[in-house]
Amino acid sequence: MSALDTKNITPRSLSFFTALIISFINALLSLLVHPKWYTPLTVFCVTFIIIYSLYYYTLQRFIYRKIKLIYKFIYQTKATKKEEIFYKHILPQKSIEEVSEDVEKWAKQRKEEIEVLQNNEKFRKEFLMNLAHELRTPIFSVQGYVDTLLGGALEDENVNRKFLSNASKSIDRLVRLVDDLDEISKLESGKIPIIQESFVIQDLISDVYEEFSLKAKERNIELLFKKGTERPIWVHADMPKIKQVLVNLIENAIKYGNDNGTITSGCYVVDDKSIYVEISDNGPGIAEEHLPRIFERFYRADRSRARAIGGTGLGLAIVKHIVEAHGQTVNVRSKPGVGSSFGFTLDKSDAPQRFI
Repeated sequence: MSALDTKNITPRSLSFFTALIISFINALLSLLVHPKWYTPLTVFCVTFIIIYSLYYYTLQRFIYRKIKLIYKFIYQTKATKKEEIFYKHILPQKSIEEVSEDVEKWAKQRKEEIEVLQNNEKFRKEFLMNLAHELRTPIFSVQGYVDTLLGGALEDENVNRKFLSNASKSIDRLVRLVDDLDEISKLESGKIPIIQESFVIQDLISDVYEEFSLKAKERNIELLFKKGTERPIWVHADMPKIKQVLVNLIENAIKYGNDNGTITSGCYVVDDKSIYVEISDNGPGIAEEHLPRIFERFYRADRSRARAIGGTGLGLAIVKHIVEAHGQTVNVRSKPGVGSSFGFTLDKSDAPQRFI
């Protein structure tokens, strides 16, 4: 393969070979006109110097200007005068292929950035639409009750307390929604510190079970531990926040589960450093297409049923943020007609030493 066929040929090499070919042709022509040996040699040398210098300077300036113009588009940082001199005269000049690779890399990065921006824009629109819907329902309810009371129902003792009570419930829902949004914002920004301590995860689950025992009894739902996972396991985490995770998961299981069903908690040792906690139910389950988005804010797999049951639609988003704030992961497994299982990992802790 000749030097001209290589992919990384430089302007200097191209100028050299071009000048060499033209000089050789001129030398042959001069030999025909003047057969003395020094004539073609002189013509060759003079032609080579002129062609090489002119071609190299022109080509170098042209390519450098074009490359500089390209890099003005693909780079956001501006070089200083010293850096420009260093890049231009000291560093080896980049070949066209290297510049092409830089441009391709830049184009790929821009494409990925555009895709991210498009996804973020789609998420933003959905979030604003869902937020507006979540706010509209309780606000309209309060507005309707207040307007009715102001229209004369305030004097009717048969309905005024009922309307005020319903308006108060809608306001409470608004307060919970704002509180949940505020908590997610703080978790995302890291403003809520994670204060870790060692505790037995099964004891914390038992406390949450006790809090929801009446709600579970109303629907005849059993709150159980997975057989074989009752042995106390110590974890290292922020206990109040992990309790909030368990509250959200168990409350959802009760809300969306079937009457006469079961909710089962399992705690498993993954390795010496981590454990896995899973809350399972035998409820209606979630369709597969909803699972990748189930932890998004305001995303509801069954919107009609979710609206009737209530809630802010932020419970699972808070779960995800709390678990990830611990540097851990959360996942969901579900199948319609079988049930759902929400699980998350935590750091394992050694049981504290007892001294007598």
